Amino acid sequence: MATLIGMYFTLQSDIQKAMDLPANEWNPEWIKNLPPPDVSRMEYDMKDQMIRQTIMTTQEDVKEIKVTLEKIEDKLYK
Repeated sequence: MATLIGMYFTLQSDIQKAMDLPANEWNPEWIKNLPPPDVSRMEYDMKDQMIRQTIMTTQEDVKEIKVTLEKIEDKLYK
């Protein structure tokens, strides 16, 4: 019980400290200090397109499997 009470007061003091800090203002200077991206935009777009195509292909495969499963069920139960 004492541990929980101690954790509660610690959390409350951390919250109060965070509330006392000044709000961060938008500073576009930090963008200039960012390292260059590891993945180029073109590579990202190509990977995104490939993933989307894979999802669509998988969706078509699932539809075909459902049709096949329905045929199997019809043969078994009719």
